[in-house]
Amino acid sequence: MNSVWIETATRPHFKCLRGDLNTDVLVIGGGMAGLLCAYQLRVAGVDCVLLEADRICGGVTGNTTAKITSQHGAIYHKLMRRYGVEGARQYLSANENALAKYRALCADIDCDFQEKDAFVYSVNDPRVIEKELWALDVIGYPATYEKELSLPFSTSGAVRFPRQAQFHPLKFAYAISKGIRIFENTKVLELAPHTATTAHGTVRAQKIIVATHFPFLNKHGMYFLKMYQYRSYVLALENAADVGGMYVDENDKGLSFRNCGNLLLVGGGGHRTGGKGGCWQELEEVAARYYPHATERYRWATQDCVTLDDMPYIGKYGKSADGLYVATGFGKWGMTSSMVAADILCDLILERPNPYAALFSPSRSMLHPRLVGNAAKSAFHLLTPTAPRCPHLGCALKYNREEHSWDCPCHGSRFSEDGKRLDGPATDDKRL
Repeated sequence: MNSVWIETATRPHFKCLRGDLNTDVLVIGGGMAGLLCAYQLRVAGVDCVLLEADRICGGVTGNTTAKITSQHGAIYHKLMRRYGVEGARQYLSANENALAKYRALCADIDCDFQEKDAFVYSVNDPRVIEKELWALDVIGYPATYEKELSLPFSTSGAVRFPRQAQFHPLKFAYAISKGIRIFENTKVLELAPHTATTAHGTVRAQKIIVATHFPFLNKHGMYFLKMYQYRSYVLALENAADVGGMYVDENDKGLSFRNCGNLLLVGGGGHRTGGKGGCWQELEEVAARYYPHATERYRWATQDCVTLDDMPYIGKYGKSADGLYVATGFGKWGMTSSMVAADILCDLILERPNPYAALFSPSRSMLHPRLVGNAAKSAFHLLTPTAPRCPHLGCALKYNREEHSWDCPCHGSRFSEDGKRLDGPATDDKRL
């Protein structure tokens, strides 16, 4: 069940760390966010080391739909309500700057970079589209309303963002990894102030960035209450339509579409990790209904961290965690958010002002209705008297029949049938 990206890119190899190192900045996590942080620090002349527990881009980055866009669903009218016009404008500006940086970098990297318009559509609620267009008009962004879409079903219209982009994420990531001091198969076993201990060595650093998708250190930041994880599924279809752009439903339960060469990528079937959803069966039904002559070439699944307010946590890991930084909670928009994170964290480390740091700060208010739901769900599964249990915080695991895995409904850790850890924040295999 490898993604089209994994099957069509040549992965580099990096050795395991053996021995002790001293460096200015340590990055933990070799996904897109970690690689971009290390890349930007190296370009700035900072001595930097990156540690990856498995292989770089072996997790979420290798299973993305690889859209680079400032359009993160119908989010801007919600951001205006929570953070005002200026907060929503800053969020848009941060992501537009990230898109511009990708555009500049990809000019010199063979990674199938293409400019595409992005559309967020609604199947049956035109009010959502109207509110989003109004918010973007107030912010000053040139979005447009589109009624006729290249989709196989009718909609209530869409909001169009011009000149967004898509690319091959692994060709890009592997290209920027050149020149970075990377150690693969090097799991951090213990993290102390300015020190990371692995099985075969210790890295001492003035500053440390945790870019492990879901933060694994529980004593700072309360991330186990501030986030949950969401699973999504993708089919890559041959002999299907060219939709001409990138489309996403404003409803989390809806479908997404974008082309990759001669393939159509159809996403959907999502659900909270450990819960129930349509999974690949839903996408198979979509393919049979709308693209009966298509052939499935690839299928894969991915997992996203969702924050209380749908905006990433980027900055100091916790108020009392000096020299420790985090990038997490990208939702379904990890490619653009990874660049936003790299920009903010590099400025913080280099003690340069950044106009977006306060907006994305992990220390912003936790007072949000989603917090109550996260806490209640965690309490319920902690008290559920069944086995097996998740080694992260002890929640009861649920069996995922579609993917033959044991999934944690509290915080999203996943394990194979024989107990091997597949996804964090758990750092160990499960207890059988």
